Amino acid sequence: MPSDNTYLFRGKVWVYRSWHMVSLPEDVSVGLKKLYRGLTAGFGSLPVEATIGDTTWQTSIFPEDRTGPFMLPLKLLVRKQERFGEGDTITFQVHIIA
Repeated sequence: MPSDNTYLFRGKVWVYRSWHMVSLPEDVSVGLKKLYRGLTAGFGSLPVEATIGDTTWQTSIFPEDRTGPFMLPLKLLVRKQERFGEGDTITFQVHIIA
């Protein structure tokens, strides 16, 4: 795990009930769940600062379920500014704030 709590990934954008998401890798998600056990907020979320391209915003990553990977929700403004959508593979960074 990086010492500065910043992680860089590539992932495919997918949609669940009109929410655009990208998943963090499962192995990293398992490590984060162990590292931040007891420090998560509602629904097991972790506050992060996310960056895609030139756009940075504060949000939270959420576990898909108890054993699944964390997911980063991708708001409409970010998708429009960075010009991506469902099915696109994007590079994204998350910095854990917790």
